[in-house]
Amino acid sequence: MVEGSFHEPVLVEAVLKQLEPERGGLHFDGTVGGGGHAEAILIRGQESRVIGVDRDEEALAVARRRLEPYGERVELVHGDYAEVASRTSEPLAGALLDLGVSSHQIDETGRGFSWRRGAPLDMRMSSAGGRTAADLLNELPEAELADVFYRYGEERRSRRLAAEIVKRRRTQRFATSDDFVAAMQVALGGHLTERTKARLYQALRIELNGELEQLERALPVLRDRLEPGGVLCVIAYHSLEARIVKQQFRDWSTACVCPPGLPVCVCGRVPAGREITRKAMAPSAAEIAANPRARSAKLRAWRKAAA
Repeated sequence: MVEGSFHEPVLVEAVLKQLEPERGGLHFDGTVGGGGHAEAILIRGQESRVIGVDRDEEALAVARRRLEPYGERVELVHGDYAEVASRTSEPLAGALLDLGVSSHQIDETGRGFSWRRGAPLDMRMSSAGGRTAADLLNELPEAELADVFYRYGEERRSRRLAAEIVKRRRTQRFATSDDFVAAMQVALGGHLTERTKARLYQALRIELNGELEQLERALPVLRDRLEPGGVLCVIAYHSLEARIVKQQFRDWSTACVCPPGLPVCVCGRVPAGREITRKAMAPSAAEIAANPRARSAKLRAWRKAAA
């Protein structure tokens, strides 16, 4: 495995513009992956340090090799970024979450993030035990399966698919991508698009790894860990992730929350900071051409109020 097997970091210049690592201080990279964003922060900010976190042991191994030249300016931690952030006591100059999966995770057949023929239904961010995607398909009640496909995969025929899965698993357990795709073909029709497969695989992955719950836990923790004037950047790839980030940032940036009918403010609420990206930033056409997997990336940034 080499560094190039991990995805090219997206929106690097946009992230650096928002974080301003040249100001120095400690930066939290909650999804360090192969270390691309972390390295860019360390290069741009000669006085900056980085805590890099990932649940994927393979990613951390690559990041460790890539970031070795920066010595004590880097600390790498294996774990859940929400939990690690809650244990971080030093104020953060900046924080970054680059959500989703890496190209390595998708391309490595054994990790089970793709629907290549014969690929195992795994999809765990960490290989250190726990349930797999196959376990979800074999064990979740029909109603819960339908809810996963509808909520996270935006699949209108989710009940039909869940019923087909339950019917099939009575005689043979789901084990590989072939099993899941065959159920999709019967339930959703013979002409099954790559986009539909991607949505349904994504739905299973999000449910299995608790990705939205982790994000919801982490955002307020990172907000509170920021030093005055510190910046939080989030790159989202899924509409539900993007909605959570957008709503949180707007809520933190809102002052008065009194009912509209009151003549004067009685809540006395003071905004915790302000959004610094009024509209989500997207990759340029040139970046998408060079890295097609960047096409759905959306960056939002928020700055904590000065003391």
